Amino acid sequence: MNNIQLVGRLTRDPELNYTPGNGLAIVKFTLAVERPRFDKSKPKEADFINCVMFGKRSETIANYVQKGHRFGVIGRLQINKYVDKKTNENRWSTNVVVIDFEFMQDKTGNGNSNNSSQNIQQNDEYAEIYDEGDIPF
Repeated sequence: MNNIQLVGRLTRDPELNYTPGNGLAIVKFTLAVERPRFDKSKPKEADFINCVMFGKRSETIANYVQKGHRFGVIGRLQINKYVDKKTNENRWSTNVVVIDFEFMQDKTGNGNSNNSSQNIQQNDEYAEIYDEGDIPF
C-alpha cells in the first residue's frame, strides 16, 4: 500500500501550470513538515516535501493557499528516475502525488478547517467566499 498523510506549512506560494495539449491543471508546492523531537533540548527540524496535484481541484490550492499556510494532504509517494542531460548521470526525484487535501490554518493562526462552516464564517479572509456560495472545498 502506498499511502501518505502530511500536515505542514507551505514554503512558498503554489505554482500553477497547465499542460499544453489538453490544458490539465497542475499545481506544485513544497510542505515543510516538522519531525518529532524526542529530546526537547535539540532544535526543531523539518523535512521539505515536494507535492503535486493534477486536475481542477489543483486550481483551488493555487487560489486559496499561500506561503506559510498550514495545509494537510493525502496522497501517494512517487519516485521518478531520469538521466541528467548535462552530466549523463542517473537522478531520482521524490514527490507526493496529492489525492485529497484539507485547509488547516493560515499563517496568522486562524483556523479554517473544511469540516466546519462556522470557522469559515468567523474568518474575515474567507467570509466573502462563504457569502457568495463559492466555497472551494
